[in-house]
Amino acid sequence: MRIDDVRRITLGTFVRPAEETGGEPRVEAVYGYLVRHEHGLVLLDTGIGEGDAEADAWYRPQRVPLQRALDTAGAAIADLDLVVNCHLHFDHCGGNPFLGSTPILAQRTELATARAGDYTLDHLLDHAGSNYQEIDGETEPLPGLHVIPTPGHVAGHQSLVVECDDGSIVLAGQSHDTASAWSADVLASTARDLGHVDPLPLAPDWIERLLAFDPRRVVFAHDAAAWEPS
Repeated sequence: MRIDDVRRITLGTFVRPAEETGGEPRVEAVYGYLVRHEHGLVLLDTGIGEGDAEADAWYRPQRVPLQRALDTAGAAIADLDLVVNCHLHFDHCGGNPFLGSTPILAQRTELATARAGDYTLDHLLDHAGSNYQEIDGETEPLPGLHVIPTPGHVAGHQSLVVECDDGSIVLAGQSHDTASAWSADVLASTARDLGHVDPLPLAPDWIERLLAFDPRRVVFAHDAAAWEPS
């Protein structure tokens, strides 16, 4: 498997209102990522959930059904061997009810927060036959496939690192809203090595863990731009 074999799929768009952007409304895409691993087909994130008039009025989503999105990559829901949700907000786990008993990896703290209410759309979580595999921290569910906790957007956020024959790719989810925000944190984490002195910005502790994989590419849930090392 090569880095370019990890396929981005478009799961829809929504309008983030001015109250959240601090300026003008902004149209954002929702992306998932399909990994054709030698031991199975893996998907990061399943799209925008339905069933809440208030959320629809606030974000005005245009959904791409999960199966239609997978069609663009020549895959089917029934083909999926493993799903990873970067977190359980309704725009990342919306297709979960269609997964049946396919294993879904989620941080234990994230699932507990979501099940406590007032966090996501409750009907997206414990669907008929749902098969959540709760994890605590880092894990390697398949050889060369690493789930890494990346808290910040929410406490239970996680990202996926895929080691490929030509390097590694980080599926960062919403650890950062944009590639430029990721780039800023990478520079912050290396500022002293670059010769800068305090005061300096602080990067999340887990940035160094992801950089230890020497990623050739980092991709995101809401930004089509990708980060690549200089």
